[in-house]
Amino acid sequence: MSSNKDMKLGIFIAAAGLIILFGKLGVFGFLGRALWPLVILIPGLFLHVLFFSRRASAAVLIPAGILTVYGLLLGFCNTWGWGYMRHLWPVLLLGVAVGLYEYAFYSPARNGGITAAAVILGVLSLVLLVFSMIGTGVFYLLGILLVAAGIWLMLGRRKQGSRKKWNGGW
Repeated sequence: MSSNKDMKLGIFIAAAGLIILFGKLGVFGFLGRALWPLVILIPGLFLHVLFFSRRASAAVLIPAGILTVYGLLLGFCNTWGWGYMRHLWPVLLLGVAVGLYEYAFYSPARNGGITAAAVILGVLSLVLLVFSMIGTGVFYLLGILLVAAGIWLMLGRRKQGSRKKWNGGW
C-alpha cells in the first residue's frame, strides 16, 4: 500500500518538475500565444455537444453560436495576422446572428421575432463585410451605378412616354 502511494507521489512530483521546466523554456508561453482562441472555441463546441446530446435546452445555442464564431474568427486572426480584423469585424455581428438563429431554429417554441432579428443581423453583417472587404472603392462604384440608373430612368421614361403617345394616336 505504501509503494502505491509512493508511486503516485513520485509521478506528481515528476509532473510538477516537467511543468516548471517547460514553463522556464517558454513552451507554455508559445502555446498560450498560439492556442488561446481555443479557450473561446472549445466551450462553444462543448455547448453544441450538450444540446445535440439532449443534455441542455436550446437556450445554450445562443452562447454556443457566438463563442464558436468568435473562436474561429480570433483563431484566424491569431494565425494569419490581426490586420485582417479591420475587414473582418462584421463577423462579430454574425456571431450573434448565428447564436440567435440556432436558438430560433432548434427551440421548441417558434418565435418569429428572434428569427427575424437573427436574419436581419446576419444580412447586415454580410453587407458590412462586403463593404469592408471592398473598401472605399465601393462608394465610387455605388455613385457611378446611381448616376447610370438615374440617366437610364430619365432616358427610358422619355422614350416610353413618347411611344405611348404615338401608339395612342393610332
